[in-house]
Amino acid sequence: MPEPAWRRETEDPDYRFTLANERTFLAWIRTALALLAGAVAIDQLTPGLAPQGVRTALAVVLAIGGAGLGAAAYRRWARVERAIREGGRLPYTRIVLVLSLCVVVAAAVFTALIIGSAV
Repeated sequence: MPEPAWRRETEDPDYRFTLANERTFLAWIRTALALLAGAVAIDQLTPGLAPQGVRTALAVVLAIGGAGLGAAAYRRWARVERAIREGGRLPYTRIVLVLSLCVVVAAAVFTALIIGSAV
């Protein structure tokens, strides 16, 4: 795969900044993988949690969220890397807010399902 043009057109930054950006990217990828693992777990390992349709819907939402987060992680990494190389400001992202809200909603839904299945 050819190197992006912005990598060839700029000077290499301090490697510590590049490695910190890479660690952040990897943390986002781990979160995306955790969402995918949760999707598989809900679909395959929790038959008593909710009806099949509800479990499938939850698994699909988690899987799509994991795929979207994986794609967003690369886009964010590239934008931050370009800003570092060009000496610009780091770009703002709403993904952190969206991900946080999704976790809160998912926690509420799963709590309701767990309480409902225990009753």
